[in-house]
Order: sequence, then C-alpha cells, then structure tokens
Amino acid sequence: MAKYSTITLREGDVLNISFPGAPTLDKTCQIRRDGKISLAQVGEVTAAGRTPAELEKDLLKLYEPELVVKQVSVSLGSSAYPIFVIGAVLRPGKVMVDRPVSAFEAVMEAGGFDFAKANTKEVTVLREDSEGKVTTFKLNMKAVLDGKPATPFYMKPSDVIFVREKFSWF
Repeated sequence: MAKYSTITLREGDVLNISFPGAPTLDKTCQIRRDGKISLAQVGEVTAAGRTPAELEKDLLKLYEPELVVKQVSVSLGSSAYPIFVIGAVLRPGKVMVDRPVSAFEAVMEAGGFDFAKANTKEVTVLREDSEGKVTTFKLNMKAVLDGKPATPFYMKPSDVIFVREKFSWF
C-alpha cells in the first residue's frame, strides 16, 4: 500500500473529510472530472493532483475562522477511475478500475478481443492532458498474446483504448 504522503489524489477518488471539533462539517465526497470537490461554506476546492496532507492544509486555512479545534483529516475512502475501451472487443464501453491497470488488462476487463474482427497489432490509446491536448500511443498487443516479453502500458483516468478492426480483402 502506498504511503499516505505519497498518494496523489485523482478524479474518481472518494474522500472522507472530518473536522474533529466540528462534526457538522464532516463530508464524504468524490473528486469530479474537473478535479474539484464541493464543500459547504467554502465552495469549490481543487483536490486532484494534491496529496491528502496538502489538501488538509488548504482546508485548514479555508475553514480556520469556523474551527475551534484547528484540525482537519482527509483520508482516501476508495479510488476508482474510468477507462473507455471501444472497437473490436466483446463488451465495449466504460471500465471502472480501482488499481493501476495496463492497457492489456483493461481490454480483458472489456471482455477481451473479438478475435474475428480485432487487429491486435494496432491498438491505439488516446490520452488527454489537463490542457485538452490529446496524445496517441500505438500498441502491438499481438506480441503480448504471442507470449513475447513486453513492457506494460499503464492506463490513466479517462484514457480511451481503441481496438481497430482488421480489414478483409476478399
């Protein structure tokens, strides 16, 4: 398990926020796609990309006037994020994962390749960064299926895996 100080919060994480001196402010919330959470009295707060300790410090500053006991606790309740798998797979759509997964594992979560249609040599991963720029990665999953050594390509939240169809020339 990752150390508390090294965990980076991300979209989809569920946070438990508690205020020991003010339990009416306690909240369980999920980090939205925009990386923010909504809290009573202070509004929108950016949580994604921060550690729980960094978020605690921010919340302590924001809520300081209302707190008798100057303490806030942020804990990670659960961590799940979406990956989208489309194209020649058996169950295309959104796959929710709660741990780091490779592109190959994500395809398996989508039911695996539709071997009648799938071009396993040309699998594309689309990744959008925080500025909206999309980067494309080409993967050869046939090598993995053939048992050849390969470095896993790990997915990030909201990545899209596109399994192309092979074309038949009759």
